[in-house]
Amino acid sequence: MTHSLPDGLSQLAQAYGVATEFWDWQGNHRPVSEQTVRFVLEALGVQAGDPTTIKESLRATHEGPWRALAPKVVVARAGVVPRVHLHAGLDVSLEVSVTTEAGDLRKLTLLDDLRPTRSVDGVDLVRYTVDAPADLPLGWHRLDVVDAAGAQASTVLVVYPERLTLPPSLAADGDQQWGLMTQLYAMRSENSWGTGDLADLADAGAWAAGLGADFVLVNPLHAAQVQTPIEPSPYLPTTRRFVSPLYIRVEDVPEVAYLSSAERQLIEWHADDAQAYLDLDLLDRDAAWTAKEAALRMIYRQPRSMRRQQAFEAFCEEGGASLLDFTTWCALSMEQGASWHEWPENLQDPASPAVKKYVAEHAIEIEFYCWLQWITRDQLRHVQLDVRDAGMGIGVIHDLAVGVHPQGADAWALAHTLARGVTVGAPPDQYNQLGQDWSQPPWQPTALAEAGYAPYREMIANVLRDAGGLRVDHVIGLFRLWWIPEGMPADQGTYVRYDHDAMIGILMLEAHRAGAVIVGEDLGTVEPWVRDYLSARGILGTSILWFERNEDGPIPPERFRELCLATVTTHDLPPTAGYLSGVHMELRRDLELLTRPWEEELAEDEGAREEVLHLLRERGLLRDGADVAEQVEALHRYITWSPAKLLGVSVSDLAQDVRIINQPGTHEEYPNWQVPLAGPEGRPMLLEELFARRSARRVARTVTRRT
Repeated sequence: MTHSLPDGLSQLAQAYGVATEFWDWQGNHRPVSEQTVRFVLEALGVQAGDPTTIKESLRATHEGPWRALAPKVVVARAGVVPRVHLHAGLDVSLEVSVTTEAGDLRKLTLLDDLRPTRSVDGVDLVRYTVDAPADLPLGWHRLDVVDAAGAQASTVLVVYPERLTLPPSLAADGDQQWGLMTQLYAMRSENSWGTGDLADLADAGAWAAGLGADFVLVNPLHAAQVQTPIEPSPYLPTTRRFVSPLYIRVEDVPEVAYLSSAERQLIEWHADDAQAYLDLDLLDRDAAWTAKEAALRMIYRQPRSMRRQQAFEAFCEEGGASLLDFTTWCALSMEQGASWHEWPENLQDPASPAVKKYVAEHAIEIEFYCWLQWITRDQLRHVQLDVRDAGMGIGVIHDLAVGVHPQGADAWALAHTLARGVTVGAPPDQYNQLGQDWSQPPWQPTALAEAGYAPYREMIANVLRDAGGLRVDHVIGLFRLWWIPEGMPADQGTYVRYDHDAMIGILMLEAHRAGAVIVGEDLGTVEPWVRDYLSARGILGTSILWFERNEDGPIPPERFRELCLATVTTHDLPPTAGYLSGVHMELRRDLELLTRPWEEELAEDEGAREEVLHLLRERGLLRDGADVAEQVEALHRYITWSPAKLLGVSVSDLAQDVRIINQPGTHEEYPNWQVPLAGPEGRPMLLEELFARRSARRVARTVTRRT
């Protein structure tokens, strides 16, 4: 199959990393429509409406680097000489220096080599080259250039490690650790205010540590909007830079101890209101947050000790402009509504005079939202300390969502680095044959580089704070993302490439500084070289038992990758007990998500599951006639035979839950991310009951290695 894009349009698309063709999940070659290519180039800030415009855009693209004295950013691996190209007039005297992150200054000398020239706007320019020192330390440095005429430019120079190292407990051949995987909001205790919180996370982590677990992987804890109704998906947050205060345990805020008896009574009433929702079949985030926010506002007004006040002020100062932007958005959205595109025009730019005036006039309300972040961060820090003290080698592994809500805080504050007119999604695959539109604006690659990757760096650093690891959802998005023009179906998108060396390098640098393990969710349509690239840099991949197949059938666990997190299930599949009974197939049929006849789809799915169970019986892990609970246990024992460094066990599997957490490709058709942890009969299960279940301990024992 061929496409018929005009030559100039194809060249322009190639220059900006826009795919004009791709291979789909069935191995078929697919051209991208001319309309899609033009829309995506427009979202990249490139005009491509007609042949004349295309020609002008191509000229501007080729001349762009020459117009700048120095590039905005250079990202280099440790031990490799960072080479920087500079552009100035002929025989111009240039002074070049590097200032390291620690403040050390080094003067650099231009290379005496062949210097290409180019005429731009009638001016003859020369390309000069300078090599930064190969022994620069890891970190964020600055390269400064000044010419004789006084023109100057600065380049962000990032040096990242050659490879991430595993913790010493995983360094030797055969070392393996296991941990819990949980949706925190759904994992509740008797003391939860309707949804799971950070105290529940600490308790679950301590319990699992006692059974030999070394980590607990949680859903993204990114903040949602502050007003109701709250977006239920943790993968569609308002920001990826800050944490949801929904996860605060109110009673653990120190100032609670200084409340009056009447105020304490009010707190108890709010708690009773929220805890009344623990028995519902679906979570009610709105009710939980309404009760919790009222209680937190009361505690916020309580005077703080000198020590606590100083700590709060230091937190606000460290958060700087980013924290102020986020908390200003919180206050504005409560007043103006959740969709910032519908605010008065003078409030749509965070740097506008109107916004600055608003900040001055609403200082107390904005400070309240800063205080919420301080409390959340403090409790999150204590969770990591507590689970490590309980014996976990890694502790909390956070999850990084692919993007943010198009009407949210990051879309408002970081609008200059996000693409408009397109959303992120996924092309059709065997699990969603219509494709997926995740409704999130992607990073705009050129704008992100122009910003020196500062917003991306800050996001990674914030998520890694007080963490033992990070799972990067759809890590392939750091290489290429499926962009869908607004108003078009998901299968009419195309891939847009990113500077993956920069995106991965910055991720590695911040992980190195945090001493964190990185797990990339590399499922779905993945170019083969990408997994090798990530592995060579010490980034773990993801292996889901049911997806580990080739043309001959299931791959034995002994052939799984070593550098990976291996699990039986994932949040995009039902818990294992539900998957074994085929509840996902019935739901996909009912929601009309299948493109082939029902009988054909069902036969293929049942056949694939039976192939795995047959292997378990062949290898002595499963008796004939075994019930679902025995199958779940055997499947988890099976993955311990893999060389995978990390094994993940879903809390839902410990509870023998069957209900689907999330059905990809749906929005209102199914209550995604609203299902609480439940037992096999569908009744909500609290942590106290889970901790007492023998079946949960049996599954934990199957993945615990004894020395």
